[in-house]
Amino acid sequence: MIHTSLIEDGTILRIGLASPRANILTSEVLQCIFDVLGQHRGDPHLRMVLIRGSGGNFSYGASVEEHRAEHAARMLGRFHDTIRRVASFPVPVTCVVEGRCLGGAFELALASHFVFARLDAIFACPEIKLGVIPPVLAAIGGHRMPPAIAERMLLTGEEIDASTASTFGFVTKVLVGDADPEAATLEWYRAQLRPLSAFALRQATAASRRDLLRALDVTLPEIEHDYVERIVPSHDGNEGIEAFLAKRAPVWVDA
Repeated sequence: MIHTSLIEDGTILRIGLASPRANILTSEVLQCIFDVLGQHRGDPHLRMVLIRGSGGNFSYGASVEEHRAEHAARMLGRFHDTIRRVASFPVPVTCVVEGRCLGGAFELALASHFVFARLDAIFACPEIKLGVIPPVLAAIGGHRMPPAIAERMLLTGEEIDASTASTFGFVTKVLVGDADPEAATLEWYRAQLRPLSAFALRQATAASRRDLLRALDVTLPEIEHDYVERIVPSHDGNEGIEAFLAKRAPVWVDA
């Protein structure tokens, strides 16, 4: 599940993904994140949310089992509601990434404001390899990274490392050495955000997100609709999920 706490004199809400080593984003975990963000949305002194995975990985993403046809529509609705809550949160959301940050977890990082990543961090949305697509990457990838790179990741499932992601600004800072990445992130926070007026920070955060939130409010529901209407009943969409769960190669029929 998740662990939550207020740190830095109550100015940071810390959310820990606590199901190592994969930290899968099940519907239950997503609901917990959605709820805790709602509970702290009105805190006038909050300046940042920090999300970190346990066990050496950020997260392997959303539950593959919940991509099955009987669960997919509900799972997508819950996931996208949580993404919108992260993206529209009134102060910056920061992801501290170690190891793998895949699929829905990468989309969670896309919806955040800052990403601090260890040198070993790997980002990818491999959904195309399972016969499905990542709707959030499709909707907002081009807002958070160069559109050509977002498109390539969407169409191929290609991985990028922290150093590459830092060259175009998606990763705020690459953390090297053996130091605790959360400690390094907090050091940055104390220098950059802690001295600011929380009120001014809220105004700046809202202003910075207008175009991205329009994409989540308009484009994402359209993609979600197409996913449910076209991919969920398709042979290959179901075959890719079942093949992954059975640890076998998929047999595509291209329909």
